[in-house]
Parts: sequence; C-alpha cells; structure tokens
Amino acid sequence: MGFELAIANVSHSYAKMRALEDVSVTLNEGEILAVIGPSGCGKSTLLGVVGGLIAPSSGSVSLLGETPPDTLNPYTFIFQDFALLPWRSVAGNVGLPLEHHRLGVGERKARVADALARTGLSEFADALPKQLSGGMRQRVGIARALVVKPAVFLMDEPLSALDAQTRELLMDDFEDIWRREKTTGIYVTHNLDEAIRMADRVMVLRRRPGRVREIVAVPVPRGERRKPAAQGALRALHEELWANIREEAKLADREVARG
Repeated sequence: MGFELAIANVSHSYAKMRALEDVSVTLNEGEILAVIGPSGCGKSTLLGVVGGLIAPSSGSVSLLGETPPDTLNPYTFIFQDFALLPWRSVAGNVGLPLEHHRLGVGERKARVADALARTGLSEFADALPKQLSGGMRQRVGIARALVVKPAVFLMDEPLSALDAQTRELLMDDFEDIWRREKTTGIYVTHNLDEAIRMADRVMVLRRRPGRVREIVAVPVPRGERRKPAAQGALRALHEELWANIREEAKLADREVARG
C-alpha cells in the first residue's frame, strides 16, 4: 500500500516577513527530496512546518496512506548541531524518544540495541557525547532518529558542521542506511554536490519569500552516481542548479554582509 507526503500550498510569515510562499510538492514512500536555495529562502522553516514545529500561515502537510506498522513517530529530525544531552550516554540519548511512548522495557532495549547496531555504535553504548568525534556524535543523532522508525526523516543540514573527510564518511553511512531502510526524507543543504549525491529529486527555492523555482530529478540512480560514466550527467545537473541560484545567492550574501 505505502504512503505519500503531500505538502500543499504552504505559506508562512514571521510578523511582517514572508518566509514561504505557496510551496507544494509530493514525496512518495522511499524517496529523498533535497531542498536547496540561497540563504534566507525558508528551507529550515519548511522543515519546521512539515515536522509540526511551526504552524503554517496557510496550506497543509499530510501523510496519506499507510505508514509502516512499527512507526512510532511520523516525522523525526536530524539536526546540524547533533542536539545530544551531554550527561546521557550514547544509549541514553538514542533511547530518549522512546520515553514518550508506552513500551515495555524489553522492547525499548531491543529498539535501542537495533538502532545502535545499524549505525555501528554498539560498542559505544556507554560512552558520553564528549568522548566522541563529531562524526560519531552525528551517528548518535542518526540512531536516535532510527529508533522510532519514522515514516519521514527531516534532515536540516546534518553534515554542515563536519570536516570534509567526516562528511564523506557520513554520506556513505546515509547511503547504506537509506538503501537498507528504503528511507523517505527531506534533506536540506547548501551543498549542491551533497544534494545531487543524496537525493532522488532536488527542489530549488527562490530567495525570500521561499517559492518553488523548480524541482529536478537526479538523472542517475543513487547506487551508480560514483561511477565515472555518471560524472558528465551529474556535472551538468550541478551547473544547471547553480545557474538557477547564483544571482540570488549573491544578493543573499550581500544582505548577510550588510547585517
């Protein structure tokens, strides 16, 4: 049966500032949508609306159809800054979302153990966040999201705080997880190469108020994007996406500089 995520005519304002304007897109189960655009185009606001943290000024977000039977939360965030509790162990941080659900002790432990195993963290279950590298802390964030087996992952620049080598390793991890889990998600990023590597489609938002400029399918299957034969098509897509946001990115950069 499956499900789909329908974002319909979503607009949002903060006081007098219009952040989003009439954004519509539908995701099918198992699809990753990357969202890119110049600074201030409302990418994070859109994630907040989808995840229920922000009530839109108008429009709607709906999960249509049947979500997986073991899903505890329909939406789960993976944040840029890890958002871990420093006094809790890795296992304690991963298990935190389960405390809001009526689960037996056995099921709770099993879910935590499974999420740790799927992210390569089993041997670090008792470690504190301060004992881990940035990449390992973000793996804890991924495991914390996996533990509730959400229908939709909402990822707000999850790799931007990491160095280049760690980012590459985490992208490998994301790809492995998404292939196994058939993940559905929205992936916000400023990095065009990241968007092209991670997503099935890329949605480009215009500068404030954020409106859909275009939605482009990545023309190479995700498992084949690192092969030499795919590089020409991916470079062409990169150039197309950058051409669509270059001038607005310059304006956003000057706006930030003046601020």
